[in-house]
Amino acid sequence: MNRCAVLLALMLVAAPVLTQAMPASSIVGSLTVQPVSHATLALTSGETTIFVDPVGGGEAFAGLPGPDLILITDIHGDHLDPETVAAVAREGTAIVAPRSVAERLEGKGVKVLANGESIEAGGVSVEAVPMYNLTEERAQYHAKGRGNGYVVTVGGLRVYISGDTEDIPEMRALEGIDVAFVCMNLPYTMEVEKAADAVLEFKPRVVFPYHYRGQGGMSDLEKFRQIVSRDPEIDVRVLDWYPD
Repeated sequence: MNRCAVLLALMLVAAPVLTQAMPASSIVGSLTVQPVSHATLALTSGETTIFVDPVGGGEAFAGLPGPDLILITDIHGDHLDPETVAAVAREGTAIVAPRSVAERLEGKGVKVLANGESIEAGGVSVEAVPMYNLTEERAQYHAKGRGNGYVVTVGGLRVYISGDTEDIPEMRALEGIDVAFVCMNLPYTMEVEKAADAVLEFKPRVVFPYHYRGQGGMSDLEKFRQIVSRDPEIDVRVLDWYPD
């Protein structure tokens, strides 16, 4: 092997493996919110870590603690990836999902929740709430009862995760929500205006718009912020859910 070849080989061995940096996180009380991508996030409070809709492979969660609890909202590929679930779950990880998801995760010991049911899992109180489309032309995307939104109580905070939904009555009727993650993308979920109007009705202390890229590109988060700002007690926090 000549000298140039030896140097090249040494450079390849010594070169660091570059991984994509995590988007910036946000802290609400004892809760750290870590966006991963689109509908995927991690919540950490003290020694408890929750992954929501983990997709993108195990490498997408590099640097994060292993999850005590995995929540999965729906069957679509931006919410459910069995390979990623297998990669990130550790011994003792609880997995909570609707039956439609559990049927695609055979052998994973999934705790099945239907809308309106509650469970203690991974040291966290979990309530499954409805998520579905209201408008006739969108009914094909998310039928009522197939998927779950969630309200979890962790670190003394009630956290609402909308899943894929429109501004359904069950969302508008929520009470005592400290932190909310609310979707807004067309044609799959709802308009920015409807998302903002629902937020003004159920009044979370902090709201994170997420799941906001649709067929036409990114939703107008500045418009969302402006509408919600009619209630100065609601803190709108915009994070980067699309690091790629």
